[in-house]
Amino acid sequence: MIQFFAPDIAVTRLLPAEESGHCCRVLRKREGDEISVVDGKGHRYTCVIVEAHPKHTAVEIISTEDEPLRRDYRVTLAVAPTKNIDRIEWLLEKCVEIGVDRFVPIICQRSERKVVKHERLMKIALSAMNQSLKSRLPEVDEACTFDKFVKACDTPLKYFGYCAPELPKQDILQLLRKGEDVTILIGPEGDFSPAEVELALKCGFEPVTLGPERLRTETAGLYALTATHVVNRL
Repeated sequence: MIQFFAPDIAVTRLLPAEESGHCCRVLRKREGDEISVVDGKGHRYTCVIVEAHPKHTAVEIISTEDEPLRRDYRVTLAVAPTKNIDRIEWLLEKCVEIGVDRFVPIICQRSERKVVKHERLMKIALSAMNQSLKSRLPEVDEACTFDKFVKACDTPLKYFGYCAPELPKQDILQLLRKGEDVTILIGPEGDFSPAEVELALKCGFEPVTLGPERLRTETAGLYALTATHVVNRL
């Protein structure tokens, strides 16, 4: 099944320009064809095309399905963008497929990349949502500073992965609790600075390990997200 994304489909009965082009030019859908459309908010619409236009395809809604939340907890993953942006884009794609509720690029003191194109990340998240046939689009924040993010974070569980041996820490699998919202911080290639660690601790974040292996940034993020879901399903 192929699905399309139209955030205002219930009101406009139109596919956005990019989705219309994919529908009509690439997939060659025509009037009378039935398609599945999601609005990114948990609603799926079965529609019939009434005007196959490459810029504004019009549809008639036949039925609506409200898809229930699949989890009783939310996961926020805040990750320092990698020098090679392809790696962070790959991470976002996999996080959407596995199930993340909020993805935040955080700029740290040791970050080698200070600029992230939000529009590009949104396109990746949208594509991953459609490919994995989800009806809910995760929140993808604009990049923000580490300090700003940790000071505003208010989830019940707050962890940050940290490699340096001088700080005592537990395995994240021992700390995660079922059914509770969690925020996990993953630092840059050079790890969090001592000042950032001090601030994180003051803001209620607990340092954790992600197993005995030393992981790259994108691997650490994917491991932490997967571990959260596994613990909640046990």
